[in-house]
Amino acid sequence: MTHLAELNVGRLVAPTDDPRVAEFMANLDRINGLGKRMPGFVWMMEGSGAPGTGNTEVKIGGDPQFVSNLTVWQDLASLDAFVHRTLHARFMGRRREWFEMITELHFVMWPVAEGHRPTLDEALSRLDLRRRDGDTAQAFGWDWARANLA
Repeated sequence: MTHLAELNVGRLVAPTDDPRVAEFMANLDRINGLGKRMPGFVWMMEGSGAPGTGNTEVKIGGDPQFVSNLTVWQDLASLDAFVHRTLHARFMGRRREWFEMITELHFVMWPVAEGHRPTLDEALSRLDLRRRDGDTAQAFGWDWARANLA
């Protein structure tokens, strides 16, 4: 059986201790906790576990404002329910308040073997694959997933 991994990256408009991203940072544990309690949730890459930091300590390219979210889910329906039908959706709708506009693809999903916990490097290589080749069975977005996995 395979599971579904996802990576979402973004660059905060300010450092994590700046008042401009304070509301986002203050709700990380709440939203992450909600995700972890969702049916179908399998695993999440986490930082130190310090309250209110989520995974923001894990830097991309050494940039302290470039943050990532890497999770594994049992299936597309489980991930979709969390992303689009919970409080997460309201925060996602406000992402422009806290994140810079990224002009290149910043989200990718891919199948992983049950029990596999992808590394950030592995996830970033999947994102690069999607940026280079578009949606394929090895790296894809929501439209491809809904057409091929649902």
